[in-house]
Amino acid sequence: MKRFLDFLWPALGLVAVVISVSLLYREFQGEAVGAHVWARLHQITPSQYFAAGLSTLVAYAALAWYDRIALQHLNVTHISWPFISLCSFTTYALSHNIGASVFSGAMVRYRAYSTKGLSATQVAILVAFCSLTFGLGVILLAGLVLTIEPTELRRLEGLVPGFLTHREYAIWIGGAFLAFIGLYVAGSVLRLHPLVIGKFKLEYPRPGIMVRQLIAAPLELFGAAGIIYFALPADSNPGYFVVLGMFLASFSAGLVSNAPGGLGVFEFFFVHCLPEVHKTAVLAALIVFRLFYLIVPLIFAIFVVIIFESRKAEQALHHHEDGEPSSQKSYPPADA
Repeated sequence: MKRFLDFLWPALGLVAVVISVSLLYREFQGEAVGAHVWARLHQITPSQYFAAGLSTLVAYAALAWYDRIALQHLNVTHISWPFISLCSFTTYALSHNIGASVFSGAMVRYRAYSTKGLSATQVAILVAFCSLTFGLGVILLAGLVLTIEPTELRRLEGLVPGFLTHREYAIWIGGAFLAFIGLYVAGSVLRLHPLVIGKFKLEYPRPGIMVRQLIAAPLELFGAAGIIYFALPADSNPGYFVVLGMFLASFSAGLVSNAPGGLGVFEFFFVHCLPEVHKTAVLAALIVFRLFYLIVPLIFAIFVVIIFESRKAEQALHHHEDGEPSSQKSYPPADA
């Protein structure tokens, strides 16, 4: 069964990409997309690119904080910030592009953190805790968006069941999301027993850890959405709050689809949900997002992995030649 699922999820992701690309093709049919998008990219000012770059740094700094918070939850304090940051950066740069369900980052984290003495069980808890932190951020921000601006859900008409786009349902859903966050906060403050659902077991973190989670996760999403916001044209920009809401919906759809990097799914949702912005301008902003948030980090991450693995191989070779245990090294340039 497991072997079947190993093939099923990538296949579903590929189907999602094909369907989404075909839908995008219909959206842009009859337009000289390449030329128009290239022109839009040239119209983005240096200050907009700079702001998008800063947003990227904010997002990846917050992602590094995810790992730091998880390690504090595990009472692991001997690992330096540079090591954590580089490990987190490499993990997310790879998993964002390859697909979270295909490559969760557990292998990269284990290869790195095992050199610092963490066990496989500790790394598994760390990975789950980081995923929980991200999920809390999505639920918290989605709850705020749906309760403060419930009418924005109408932008999803045609993409979700009709009743979900009604204002009343949006408020109820947003309230339910915020109530869930409230229960999580209460469980942490009151030190309740772990929440067990089937084989899933949720250990409530200490209040200080919980507060950090609820700051770090929204910060990462603020930064990621900011890349697109700053890359959109000023005259038709619907505003940061709208872009944030549509980012949450589009990014979540990309994750659920299991498409690598949400390819096609993410773009289709965004183009559909921002009718006031010219389609080619939205596509140009999304290209900037993929370049800053996905492609450039992926290039750096590949080099980090190559350097790390070559050093591990060199250590193994010396160990074999000398017959002595080789000292474990970390990702360069951590702890340098």
